[in-house]
Amino acid sequence: MNSSHSISMEKLCYSINGRKILEDFDFALERGVNRTILGVSGAGKTTILKLLLGLLQPDSGRVCIGDVCITGQPEDRFMQQRKQIAIVFQGGALFDSMTVGENVGYRLFEAGQLSEAEIERIVLEKLSFVGVDAALNLYPSELSGGMKKRVAIARALAADPDYIFFDEPTTGLDPIGVYNICNLMQRLQAEGKTTLMVTHDLATAFATSERFTFLHQARMIFEGTEMEMRNSRIPEVQEFLAPTVQSIFTQNMNTNGRQ
Repeated sequence: MNSSHSISMEKLCYSINGRKILEDFDFALERGVNRTILGVSGAGKTTILKLLLGLLQPDSGRVCIGDVCITGQPEDRFMQQRKQIAIVFQGGALFDSMTVGENVGYRLFEAGQLSEAEIERIVLEKLSFVGVDAALNLYPSELSGGMKKRVAIARALAADPDYIFFDEPTTGLDPIGVYNICNLMQRLQAEGKTTLMVTHDLATAFATSERFTFLHQARMIFEGTEMEMRNSRIPEVQEFLAPTVQSIFTQNMNTNGRQ
């Protein structure tokens, strides 16, 4: 693997108030390999995305974007590397006071490097790609949950990133909304974007990813393909794939009071 074409964590540890969220965590997202991080709610999946973006700093270990280690560095030292990555947050994180078009073009306007006409062209192109160009002048409050997610994807695409992170992209959506998001992710991958998703939605994960990382009690306990996961003899993985009545009690014990 060429390190300049990957995002990685090395022996990373992270805790909150003395409670371990990640311990000796190694992870690599190679360009062109679409991956999902799985685990029960509260396992620390979203924390991984924030650490990879440099939004959080680990207790120890390293995070690298390409050949650049961002751990312990001020943001202005790795902003150029971070531009390779966009994130679609679970709730969409749209600005309520802005129209859809203004939301999608916000970062481009802030950067001040393109003309207004060029930004408008990009905004319309990305909204058309996700199928919500008719919502250009609407406000987030006028959109359904699925449309908000698609607008958030359009905003992520506007800066033309190499990697797109998805934080629970199908949570709260009906089956049609889930289908639309899966279809969009597959189209993005076909266009050369590398996706990293955190979720506990197995159907979405298996429809959109090639490699899977399973997080349990602060550690990676499985990494591999869907087939390897289904054939795994790791008890926690099998319980996640095929929960039983006993799983209810196990999950309550594992997630009680955890992030």
